[in-house]
Amino acid sequence: MNLIEQTETLKRYLDNLKYHYEQNDPPENRKDRALFLQVKEETTPIYDRLQQWETLALQFVKERKVNVHPQQIVSTKENMELLLMHSYYIDVRRKRYMELNHSVIYIFDQLMDELNKVDL
Repeated sequence: MNLIEQTETLKRYLDNLKYHYEQNDPPENRKDRALFLQVKEETTPIYDRLQQWETLALQFVKERKVNVHPQQIVSTKENMELLLMHSYYIDVRRKRYMELNHSVIYIFDQLMDELNKVDL
């Protein structure tokens, strides 16, 4: 899967996470083992995809194929990981959640624009 496809997939995951955050109430017990196992099962594929995306995106950035800084890629991955947890545990205010969400979307969009300009 190339970087464009991975970025589009992660954007879809991001939309689903936002929907989950907005439509669900915080869990009654955040230390519940069943909840932990459910979150782990549902988020593991996203974490794996995010790791692959980071590796590929950093490779493109280091080859100067796109005009995005390596630190932006690393920060975007970290912010997406935060959103994964906040979407299930709903333990952050909406304003902070949306700031993280917009930050990730901005870099995804910027990367997509750059990738569409370059012949892959």
